[in-house]
Amino acid sequence: MSLADAPAYPQANTYRVAKIPGDGIGPEIIAATLTVLDAAAARFGFDIVWTEVLAGGIAIDAYGTAIRDQDLDTLLASDAVLLGAVGGPKWDDPAAKVRPEQGLLRMRKVLGLFANLRPVTVEPSLREASPLRPDLIDGVDLLIVRELTGGIYFGKREEAFDGPNGREAYDTMSYTEPEIRRVVALAFELARGRRRKLTSVDKANVLANSRLWRAVVEEMAAQYPDVELEHRLVDSTAMSLITKPASFDVIVTGNMFGDILSDEASVLAGSLGMLPSAALGERRTAHGTAGMYEPIHGSSPAKTGLDIANPTGTILSAAMMLRWSLGQPAAADAIEAAVRRTLDSGTRTRDVMGPHGEDRGWVSVGTAAFGEAVAAQLKSAQAAQ
Repeated sequence: MSLADAPAYPQANTYRVAKIPGDGIGPEIIAATLTVLDAAAARFGFDIVWTEVLAGGIAIDAYGTAIRDQDLDTLLASDAVLLGAVGGPKWDDPAAKVRPEQGLLRMRKVLGLFANLRPVTVEPSLREASPLRPDLIDGVDLLIVRELTGGIYFGKREEAFDGPNGREAYDTMSYTEPEIRRVVALAFELARGRRRKLTSVDKANVLANSRLWRAVVEEMAAQYPDVELEHRLVDSTAMSLITKPASFDVIVTGNMFGDILSDEASVLAGSLGMLPSAALGERRTAHGTAGMYEPIHGSSPAKTGLDIANPTGTILSAAMMLRWSLGQPAAADAIEAAVRRTLDSGTRTRDVMGPHGEDRGWVSVGTAAFGEAVAAQLKSAQAAQ
């Protein structure tokens, strides 16, 4: 089913969004996020019609596949997708023919989600939660743009087989010029709207596909004379993300390098639970760019059902969804401000309490209560207007 085949909207400010709670803590953080979105919808006068889709381990248990074809059709007919997390120990066997991660890869491919945006900022009130010295993280405000549907994760591969020297296996990393151009063009445009600095990350001293990547980026730079471009190798970038993270503005890189670097950068904010992400494609809806939104962390099986998971990354992902896919930038701004005020007030989940939080009167709350606190901030800001 295409978007054109879907039923008409009951009113102009009603949106179709597919929610995928997924596995582990996914249902908990999605529930907390819906509390916030309900408050935002009431304040800004829009409505979201939700369709729940099973994907990941729960879908394997129910259907024998990480996501069904008909559920992919549902995602294609939606304005956006909000995802919790997928995976867990129950489905971790790397030799299994069906794995939760296959659902993620299929969704990205079918939806054409070629660019993953991962903003990394450090809230002043959370400086102590970061493992880095405060002087290193002051001013950190970077955006990683990761190519999402090419590279080694989608290249030709062969599982273990018997070769002349014992078992062998291989994965291939390849990129075409159009794949590089579309994600790099987006990164240049995003840099134009920020501090006008773009860092392209590759391994051009070793890899042939990285040399193509660098050549294409260099050719494209002529179209963006107002953006400062630098090329960096992935290993030196990994070091600089820890030693001088505030020096970066926008980073663009391939699929595997982006996967690794964005997880490394996430620790700057003090917790994996803090950071959002958006996966965007080229398809346009009536309101913006279709995309899938999720926190950068995994399913955290050890926290499942304990009401201790940090939903901030999911809540901020929902704000990105409002901005990019649903055409509600004011609501997105309001949610981000409400999260900031909640943290500033000392209300936070256990993972970002820091060593002296209780001494300062900060209050540790659970997943649901944090969502309620952010929703309350949204409502109080409206009342103060």
